[in-house]
Amino acid sequence: MRPRTRHPTPRNPAPRNEAPHPTTGSPATGSVGAGSLRPDEVAPPGPSRRALLLGGAAAGLALCQPGAAWAAVEALGMRFGSHQGFTRFVVELGAGVDFSLFTLADPYRVVVDLPEVDFAPLDPHTQARGLVEQVRYGLFNPGQSRMVLDLKEPAEVLKVFTLSPRDGHPWRLVIDLAATGRNAFLAGAGPGKRVGAYSAPKPEPLLEGTPDPRQRGAGGKPIIALDPGHGGVDPGAIGVSGIHEKEITLAAARQLRQLLEATGRYKVVLTRDRDMSVRLRQRIAIARHAGADLFISLHADSIKNTGVRGLSVYTLSEDASDAEAAALAEAENKADIISGMDFSHESPEVTDILIDLAQRETMNLSARLAAKLVDSLSRDFQLLRRTHRFAGFAVLKSPDVPSVLLEMGYLSNREEERKLRTAAYRKRLMEAVVATVDRYFTQDQKAFRP
Repeated sequence: MRPRTRHPTPRNPAPRNEAPHPTTGSPATGSVGAGSLRPDEVAPPGPSRRALLLGGAAAGLALCQPGAAWAAVEALGMRFGSHQGFTRFVVELGAGVDFSLFTLADPYRVVVDLPEVDFAPLDPHTQARGLVEQVRYGLFNPGQSRMVLDLKEPAEVLKVFTLSPRDGHPWRLVIDLAATGRNAFLAGAGPGKRVGAYSAPKPEPLLEGTPDPRQRGAGGKPIIALDPGHGGVDPGAIGVSGIHEKEITLAAARQLRQLLEATGRYKVVLTRDRDMSVRLRQRIAIARHAGADLFISLHADSIKNTGVRGLSVYTLSEDASDAEAAALAEAENKADIISGMDFSHESPEVTDILIDLAQRETMNLSARLAAKLVDSLSRDFQLLRRTHRFAGFAVLKSPDVPSVLLEMGYLSNREEERKLRTAAYRKRLMEAVVATVDRYFTQDQKAFRP
């Protein structure tokens, strides 16, 4: 994801009377997304740009495993204060977090590694001041965030401390910087030379225990899991205008959620609701943990032939329907490796689940859903020949949740990309999906298992 830049007039200058607490504990590591960091800011090294473009769909939500999940701490605000002899940088947080710092040279930077942080609440108009030129921040891996302070000149970290909530103020992370010489800066620069670290109590888990895999939403409503493809370090396909597939899929998933919930008939869960990476198997875990009755993964492809356009629907089969379907599945299944993690060697338990995927009931229900989706889409949208295709997508490998993958079109086609960037067009497309879901639960009573 691209960095959010903060240019130099803070809302509230950092006061001098924010007394420090001692800093102790072990460092946390992290990185902002691809394109947000320079190569030497990534620790550990991330994938190359070429690797990122090979495919994959590491979409984003907080780490969500069947056992437990941790909430992302919100960054509530940040501010700068220029004081005599030093610059103070303050980040307000919704909870205490572990963090660590190090410096990098050429250009001069201070890097702050944190656990997963939701930066959305930050004021986009906050301006840097003093020794800080700008601040960049973002997410690299599930559970890992990074902030980078770009400096105007060499600076040393005078103090690093946190403040507990008091007098209506939230948790605060405070960094004091003072000008120094280049040689002194270089002597302490580098990822291996941590300036300081702080350990805070972990937040309470959002989810505990192993849920009933067939739990129901409020009022016994069917639960629909929506999976916006790609996210975080993996942009997915890149359109002719430069837009990323991960942006299109997230926008479409949000619209589909709104439309489904507006009917009053469904409960909806997203595998990600912001720009963050999620492992392919985690998506399955999220859907199963929610007790999903359907799983719909949204994507938009890109190929060399810019004249190709049209929608297609995929369901699971280890025998691909054609070479293009096989190539697409192979590319998408590389997402975990693209994110720096190869999960081809799963535990025996997970492997058994994936092998047992051949359960006929689930695959038959997926095929019924796909057929209805193709029928709904054919009324108003251009489809590819052999619209219903089969391939071994890892993201469709839930043993007990009927699953389809909708390719909404080709971002490599200028006209189709233009449409997919339009909210009105995406809404019409998602309305066809809602109609499909309605037909599925109306006509296939067996699909909604009590």
